[in-house]
Amino acid sequence: MIYTVTLNPAMDYFVSLDTLELGGVNRTKADHKAPGGKGINVSRVLKRMGHKSTALGFIGGFTGEYIKASIEEEQIQASFIQVDGDTRINVKINAREESELNGVSPDVSASDLEKLEAQFSGLVEGDAIVLAGSVPPALRADVYAAWTSQLKKQGVKVYVDTSGTALADVIQAKPTFIKPNQHELSELTGAEISTLKEAVPYVKALIDQGIEYVLVTFAGDGALLATAETILFANTPKGTVKNSVGAGDSTVAGFVCAKEEGKTLIDAFRFAVASGSATAFSTGFAERNTIEALMEEIHVTPFQS
Repeated sequence: MIYTVTLNPAMDYFVSLDTLELGGVNRTKADHKAPGGKGINVSRVLKRMGHKSTALGFIGGFTGEYIKASIEEEQIQASFIQVDGDTRINVKINAREESELNGVSPDVSASDLEKLEAQFSGLVEGDAIVLAGSVPPALRADVYAAWTSQLKKQGVKVYVDTSGTALADVIQAKPTFIKPNQHELSELTGAEISTLKEAVPYVKALIDQGIEYVLVTFAGDGALLATAETILFANTPKGTVKNSVGAGDSTVAGFVCAKEEGKTLIDAFRFAVASGSATAFSTGFAERNTIEALMEEIHVTPFQS
């Protein structure tokens, strides 16, 4: 079974307008709402790929009820912990440039945390879990690391997609997979990484610390996938970027999906990159037929540094 964890979900409110005039009244051309949060996005993409998952995490208030109802309407199983306070609202503005206003997270109590950890105790060998997104201020930044250590003892495959302190901490617990982008890798290492070649020593160091797969995305410049045996490069297919929201989450979902289906390392890499691109090139999330079509444009080769 696949599980996704979103500690800091949101009701995402998307608005489109020609220009954003600061200090003035702005009228939108179009708007829509959607459940948000990296783990939730992974579950939504997995559903489109034909895989079931259970979405875990914290929700609260009327916005939390909206999220729960929305993903259940998509026939995605959810087992959220109810917290006091309202799940945050994030406003995503699409004008000449994309801008975001992210709301404040509700508090998470010790009791809430215990309930979520009790759910983790039911996972068994062969299960996969995706720990994705930011850690709320109410929780310790190293909570992903603690969970990763415990879940790996249970034989669970742990995929992590986070950044900052949470990413730095979780590396010590040796998750199965991490997916920093170029900028997150720079932040993690304290180095200015502007090319794939510059990333290689740092990617090798992460593998040497016991992580099985390190996938680093470089937007239109392609991606690297490292294991203990090899470092691979994949190009990015050509297309018009319409939507940057959820592209990274789709890449994670694509890799999880491919590994669950027993694809080779090369095909799993191609499928992951195609999944991220399919979302970026659409106004919604990737669909499997689009992903498989884009795979034909993606070529994986050993990276020549």
